[in-house]
Amino acid sequence: MSNPTDPRQMPGADPYSGNRKIDPVTGYDTTGHDWGGITELNTAFPKVVIWALVLTFLYSVVAWILLPAWPTGRGYTRGLLGLDQSEEAIKGFNSLADRRQDWLSRFADDKFDVLSLSADATLMATAMPAAARLFADNCAACHGTNGQGGPGFPVLSDETWLWSGDAEEIATTIGHGINTEDPDTRYAEMPAFDWMERSDRLTLAEFVSEMPGRAVDFESPAGTLFSENCSSCHGETGAGGLEIGAPSFTDEAVIYGQDRETVMQTLRRGRHGVMPAWSGRLSEAEINLLALFVARLGQPAGGGQ
Repeated sequence: MSNPTDPRQMPGADPYSGNRKIDPVTGYDTTGHDWGGITELNTAFPKVVIWALVLTFLYSVVAWILLPAWPTGRGYTRGLLGLDQSEEAIKGFNSLADRRQDWLSRFADDKFDVLSLSADATLMATAMPAAARLFADNCAACHGTNGQGGPGFPVLSDETWLWSGDAEEIATTIGHGINTEDPDTRYAEMPAFDWMERSDRLTLAEFVSEMPGRAVDFESPAGTLFSENCSSCHGETGAGGLEIGAPSFTDEAVIYGQDRETVMQTLRRGRHGVMPAWSGRLSEAEINLLALFVARLGQPAGGGQ
């Protein structure tokens, strides 16, 4: 509001004369800053903001006293309430483990009857979501979220297997791994054919690259080359060798790739993939549960989840 007794607000007076500068429109003091005719008012700081800052400070002091807050090297202050989130997490995990132990115990080795377990719809409704979580946590990083595989990692969602698609055999693979230090590990290795003439490797690579979904002539010179060097592991028709983990060449689920250039690289350098052993990380019941889940991934019905 204007003050008629203030000489700076009298008609014709200069509002910026003297030490104080008053905005002629609002009557507020100004800071003296001017940006192209726009003057900054020296208004009071909002009280609601001040109170918000005070309350925030008071809350932080109370939280520091009651709750875990300050690091002390290897530990931290517990606060007067004595809360410990790690202990709470362990309690929650133990509670979850206790609740699932009743049905999980049915997957122990001496009770792992795949047919009877699969026929129990109530059990499967509980077990398969838990198995899916196990798969996501331990297998999906390599084999894909739906078992679709990837370069260097086998597909688990089809009907072609390196050893066997039976849950019991899958459990053996999961438990002991492939090419690991486990004494019962499975072994599978593709030797290097660097000793072979490059022209023969090219012929063989071209022949193998044409095998998926095509009719190849095993009586041809390339077919003879295949029979003499590859059929002992991969089968006479390239369908794979379950007993030794040799992959099939006749389907589309190829671990490393089956174009001519990739097959040439395989022939020249060989392959030595590793599947880790999980027996030291998962319980026997969890391994069996996971094996049944993986076996169902390859079923036409979509995995039976």
